[in-house]
Amino acid sequence: MDPRNRSARRAPARVRRWLIWTHRYVGIPLSPLFVLWFVSGVVMMYTGGMPELTPAARIERREALDFSAIRLMPAAAAERGGVAQPPEQGKLLSVMGRPAYRFDGATVFADTGERLPPLGPQEAREVARRFTEAPASAVVYDRRVAKPDQWMLIAQQFLPAHKLRVSDGAGTELYVEQRTAEVAMVTTRRSRALAWVGAIPHWFYLPALRIDRPLWEAVIVWTSAIGCLIAITGLLLGVTQFRWRRLQRSQSRIPYVGWLRWHYLTGVVFGLVTLTWVFSGLLSVQPFAWMTARGLEVPSEALGGGPLVLGGFPAMDGAAWDRVTSGRSVKEIVLLRIDGKAHYEVHLDRAPKASGDRSGQERLVVAASTLTPRQVPFDAQGLRERLRAALPAIPIAGATQLESYDGYYYGRGPDRPPLPVIRVRFDDPMRTWIYVDPVANRIVGSVHRYSRLERWLFNGLHSLDFAFWYDRRPLWDVGLIVLMLGGLASSGIGLWLGVGRIRRALGR
Repeated sequence: MDPRNRSARRAPARVRRWLIWTHRYVGIPLSPLFVLWFVSGVVMMYTGGMPELTPAARIERREALDFSAIRLMPAAAAERGGVAQPPEQGKLLSVMGRPAYRFDGATVFADTGERLPPLGPQEAREVARRFTEAPASAVVYDRRVAKPDQWMLIAQQFLPAHKLRVSDGAGTELYVEQRTAEVAMVTTRRSRALAWVGAIPHWFYLPALRIDRPLWEAVIVWTSAIGCLIAITGLLLGVTQFRWRRLQRSQSRIPYVGWLRWHYLTGVVFGLVTLTWVFSGLLSVQPFAWMTARGLEVPSEALGGGPLVLGGFPAMDGAAWDRVTSGRSVKEIVLLRIDGKAHYEVHLDRAPKASGDRSGQERLVVAASTLTPRQVPFDAQGLRERLRAALPAIPIAGATQLESYDGYYYGRGPDRPPLPVIRVRFDDPMRTWIYVDPVANRIVGSVHRYSRLERWLFNGLHSLDFAFWYDRRPLWDVGLIVLMLGGLASSGIGLWLGVGRIRRALGR
């Protein structure tokens, strides 16, 4: 017999042995991670990520503005507070029971013009008491947090902060930003416990690892890459180990028995979706340069008409504001410039239940000079003309007003972005799309050709949040849980088999 033929016939056997060896001995140490990923993934379906205080929740818990205490217009307050003009952002809110302007992070009280000094422990206790409405005796100061701890990993921009505990039965803990007196984070005993079985093990969110971002990204990439190798070798074994031709009719096509047979079956059925989850998890840290590319930058003055001019905002008339808001409490007022003129974006308290409004805080956009709400938002054609004038060298492919979310502008949960929205498509090299809130005339989203691809490779493959499926809940819940339980069964059986093999090897 020709030696070359014998070598060719031995090659598939060598390939199968290599696949078995790789899947077995690389999979044994990583199988606990697969089990952990699946269990924590089911938890995160209903708990989300790490505990956080969303902007909407922060506004909801904020004290109502007292217009009678406002003595200074924005321009006068900025001058007394030594704030450089024009600021990029400005808002009016209640800080420690007093009205205050916030200009680019600097807080100036609207009654005296004093700047808010860095908060001490006693002031932080007062902020926490007002936020939680708990008795002063129930709020206990813990410590000053300068470096991210477990619960400030996703809110590092608010550090340094004061940490306080509240004796309220729920184990509430708060972090109050030292510079702005803003409550940056709120956790409870329940939210912390759910994070420990959900987001923390799923994302490797431990301070010692997460603070060193390059190290954390390397861990995510390498563990996910090895996980992909395990899933791929498992799928290949599902094909190569299957007996496509049986020597006897009674011979099983699957050459395994017991738990090994169940590992084979669950791996074949759920291996592909497991591979997509591990691969998309690798993409979560954006390891490739194209994933961090930037699209077209639209200057803010293209929509607003220029920088914020504080002199265009007149004195506050409490009675007039009461008429505008129909007696509703005002939680926050954002200073805007729309079409070159001063406007307010007003965030109101929740509407009474009798009104049937379930949207949480309402907002109004009113002209600063007349306190009249904007009745006619910008339309798609008008916005298109403004952008064409501001960016004459960039062709515009189209502009459409959306009354519902599309595949790239959407939200999950209560804090969804505003609707309607105008989607403008540019014909630039990156094929940039921007989403504009037609009421506030502000860009609320932007995607380009690479970020649209990333949306499907990461969110699409990892969350399987395709509209035809996700919008028909609980169909999405049932399907995703079945797939996760299948992957958990495959990895759990693999872990059991691996532990048994290690135990036998140690016995020998």
